[in-house]
Amino acid sequence: MSAAKAGVPMVNLRPLLDATEAAWRANLERLFTRMHFILGEQVESFEQELAAAFDARFAVCVGSGTSAVELALRASRLAPGEVIVPALTSPFTAQAVLAAGYRLKFADVDPATLLLDTADAASRVTARTRAVVPVHLYGQPAPLPSLPRGVAVVQDACQAHGAPLRYSAPAAFSFYPTKNLPCLGDGGAVLTNSRSLAERVRQLRDGGRRNDQVSRIRAVNSRLDEMQACYLRAFLPKLVEWNAERSRLADLYDRLLADCPGVRPVARREGSVCHLYVVRVRRRERLRKHLAANGIATGIHYPVPLHQQPAFREFAPKRGSFPIAERACREILSLPLWPYISGKDVQKIVDKIREIEPRTTV
Repeated sequence: MSAAKAGVPMVNLRPLLDATEAAWRANLERLFTRMHFILGEQVESFEQELAAAFDARFAVCVGSGTSAVELALRASRLAPGEVIVPALTSPFTAQAVLAAGYRLKFADVDPATLLLDTADAASRVTARTRAVVPVHLYGQPAPLPSLPRGVAVVQDACQAHGAPLRYSAPAAFSFYPTKNLPCLGDGGAVLTNSRSLAERVRQLRDGGRRNDQVSRIRAVNSRLDEMQACYLRAFLPKLVEWNAERSRLADLYDRLLADCPGVRPVARREGSVCHLYVVRVRRRERLRKHLAANGIATGIHYPVPLHQQPAFREFAPKRGSFPIAERACREILSLPLWPYISGKDVQKIVDKIREIEPRTTV
């Protein structure tokens, strides 16, 4: 067997499927009995279960996390203008802002947590600013900024399933297969405590219709399908257990790397659900190649700050404008983490790291 096949992947969904097989098979059997594949019983039930589990009044499922951010912005009924996002996040956060019809504006991130620097974001608010999108990056609940009256907050919670969030501001979730609460394709949801906003998202996701064939507003087609809801309903009851295991494994990484100065874990805020385990390494490519040669997968979330990506350059100030995000993007490295990875595998990963990043000498 090759080193890659015998090694450690970034994520492995097979144990999650095995642990929940009876539930998702029962859901699929009911689905195929009813033969209602779009906006049927499974999605409706999952929306109710998700809202209850996350302590929100309403959950509206959509086709992806990107759509969730876009439709949450559109449903907020903001005037034309700009939306502030952190310079370090997935490019899909920025794409969602553009899809919603707004201009982009960037802010820097906190040097310890890499979450949105709320003071920097607040300092960039102008008369044209309509919203700020804090990103709960790596599963950490980001602080929400204090903003002038009339500037909205829309939360990008696509990596923060089960984190303690407040839904006075709508929160967008993704169910991409690598997430803490995954499906087996694309999927997303908007959670909110506002009935009117939830109803607007329901209309926006379904072509502007209200359970008929009449489009009343300009909208999109972005609906979570019933089959994905079958898996999500099976996975949801395990989320608390899975998040606790992620936290335990992240703590294990912390302890094993504590005397390894060349590899610094990104600080985690209280309430983190440890979607990713991210470290900072000055000689990142050297370490990444070494781990790959030993069958250990790694990732970079994310290698290029948004203001340096071609799609967003028209909104970007000059290079060097967001020094914390720019430096972090040169150093961050995500190590394997999922609920059923073994402690032995974590020890193996750290042992391989230490082969080129030795302990502190006393």
